[in-house]
Amino acid sequence: MITAGEIIESLGSLLREQRAGATMRYRNVVIDSREVAKGDLFVALPGERTDGQRFAVAAAEAGAGALLLRELPTNLPEGVAAFVVDDTLAALQRLAAGRRDRCRARVIAVTGSVGKTTTKEIAASVLATRYDVLKNDANYNNEIGLPLTLLGLQRRHRRAVLEMGMYAIGEIRTLCEIARPDIGVVTNVGPVHLERLGSMEAIAAAKSELPESLPPHGFAVLNADDPLVMTMAERTRAKPLTFGKAASADVRASEIESRGLSGVAFRLHWRGESERADTRLPGRHSVSNALAAAAVGLADGMALSEVAAALGATRPPLRIQTHRLKEGGTLIDDTYNAGPASMAAALDLLAETPGRRIAVLGDMRELGVAEREEHLALGRRAAETADVIHTVGELGAIVAGAARDAGHGSTHDWDDKESAGEAVAADLRAGDVVLLKASRAMALETLVPVLAETEEEREG
Repeated sequence: MITAGEIIESLGSLLREQRAGATMRYRNVVIDSREVAKGDLFVALPGERTDGQRFAVAAAEAGAGALLLRELPTNLPEGVAAFVVDDTLAALQRLAAGRRDRCRARVIAVTGSVGKTTTKEIAASVLATRYDVLKNDANYNNEIGLPLTLLGLQRRHRRAVLEMGMYAIGEIRTLCEIARPDIGVVTNVGPVHLERLGSMEAIAAAKSELPESLPPHGFAVLNADDPLVMTMAERTRAKPLTFGKAASADVRASEIESRGLSGVAFRLHWRGESERADTRLPGRHSVSNALAAAAVGLADGMALSEVAAALGATRPPLRIQTHRLKEGGTLIDDTYNAGPASMAAALDLLAETPGRRIAVLGDMRELGVAEREEHLALGRRAAETADVIHTVGELGAIVAGAARDAGHGSTHDWDDKESAGEAVAADLRAGDVVLLKASRAMALETLVPVLAETEEEREG
């Protein structure tokens, strides 16, 4: 719910013209005219393919109670309020910042090259054992999605856990100006978006915008196992709080026991105390995400025993999907996206899962000058962890070549994913475990129906 008074106060000098409507209170803020319900505020954002301004009247006719737009249409229905500004995106962000100022919720922001969504989900789950928590859904982690999430803040919320993504220098700083986080988490710095930013140092600089934006009373939660992240301790006014497997980490893990897809357990250490955390998070690589989330809970004042219990109750995030293979066994669908670190984590998870291990791997995109070397490294790592390797695409052929050079005797490369899927399906045995992993553009998830058992087959 947002009121006309809140809109006027938040927009301030941005508001160029205003038309009163039949109501002063609006249910939700939406940017897609097809999703408008009665009483909503429709924000007409410009886009690459179309302009929301074109759909302002359609939104009003669909029941919108108010419009935020750049020009007032001459045929706007009676009773619909209008707020006219020069820049609707800037206005949306100003509304979100205003809502943040009015609410008492403590804000936790999470960024990093890999694992930020998982860390956000676990941190929100840990804090939810004490508070009503708001978090951003799906890909609502950019200059549009984050403001829309913040506009969902209500009086009952005491914490907000927000993932922050970026494609360029300055974007995280803008998100921080809107959300004003009290606690900031940086999971790691890796060669994701290297093609755009040009160097690891530039990626680190972009991620550094989060700890640089934190207030003196806040906490910068930093990965002690990542040297580039640790340099950020010198670039923040907040208190650094480190996590990792390193002995020097403030929040660390020891005695790690992975059960593959069934979960991972470890001993959680903090200020001379320790507790056993037995989680359902899949694979050894999940420990780093769990430690970051634990550090958030501890920075927020939770007891170590509370945090360990909350980690044990956390359900694993849904980016990794598992299915039963047609011949029996497990299909791991980790096709959401891929970079060097997430590829390595997926292969480690495959290695921790019992059965004949089959890796179906595709291209990793946006690696720039590191592209060939990272695919060679992936091939060598796959040779150490998978019994059978299938690769797809031009870059996949580099992976296959590196695996063969490393002595792997069951490596196959394919021009297209359909051929790879047919070959894997024809070779399946009971008890196999198959991993699908590639960048989003490869769409390897289309192989799931080829390999996974259907509902009819399960019932039969």
